Amino acid sequence: MMADPKKDSPSDREPVPQDRLSAKQYEKALTRLHIELVKLQEWVIHTGAKVCIIFEGRDGAGKGGTIKAITDRVSPRVFRVVALPAPTDREKTQMYVQRYLPHLPAAGEIVIFDRSWYNRAGVERVMGFCTKEQVETFLKDVPMVEHAISDSGVILLKYWLEVSQKEQTRRLEARIKDQRKVWKLSKMDLLSYSRWYDYSRARDDMFHATDTDFAPWYVAQSNNKRRVRLNIIHHLLSSIPYQPLPRERVKLPKRQKPGNYREPDHTFRFIPDVF
Repeated sequence: MMADPKKDSPSDREPVPQDRLSAKQYEKALTRLHIELVKLQEWVIHTGAKVCIIFEGRDGAGKGGTIKAITDRVSPRVFRVVALPAPTDREKTQMYVQRYLPHLPAAGEIVIFDRSWYNRAGVERVMGFCTKEQVETFLKDVPMVEHAISDSGVILLKYWLEVSQKEQTRRLEARIKDQRKVWKLSKMDLLSYSRWYDYSRARDDMFHATDTDFAPWYVAQSNNKRRVRLNIIHHLLSSIPYQPLPRERVKLPKRQKPGNYREPDHTFRFIPDVF
């Protein structure tokens, strides 16, 4: 069932003001969620489940920080993050979604796409990297692709992070001023920043064509970074039917005795204590 973009468009709703979430409250809640993510990881490995999570949104919406919060305490061999670069000349001649398909999860894996095949519906459309016909073909075909992905046993979750104009401006300006964040700001980010309503139209068309019963879009208001991270992690945990597995109590074994071992008579190159 398709969503009605006119009835339920994120642009039509102002974020509801929320009480400030302190760092202590955030860390406490995040710790509880991290414990559950570890349980999810164990369940995925044990059952051979396949999970694919897609994150989309404007530049500065908070995708990277949310993904980092999800993956901070789990194994990168189970939680794989995929952030593909621009397509090569060869990839440009392939079926559009072809270069994404090899990255889909196998049994016992959770794959997180930091931007995905929906680049065609977003940045490629807005920046003129593809034709109108190519976008229309993509929006018509992608529900069939996602239906096939779901039919193969993959749990597919799609998240759109919605940030306001004011907050996006604040975050991008912070990237300009902070030397630790300058790498996050590209010429493409600056160009896309100026095309807010082109992105809004692209987003609305994308929702209308690809918000389906088997692969719905979930919109998360992301003006508050701490809250959106917690809310998304809670939602994805509630969307996957994982069960905690029984664990044996772990106890460290005794270390062996040194026997005839002696520390070598050697001068090691220790790094200096600077801090």
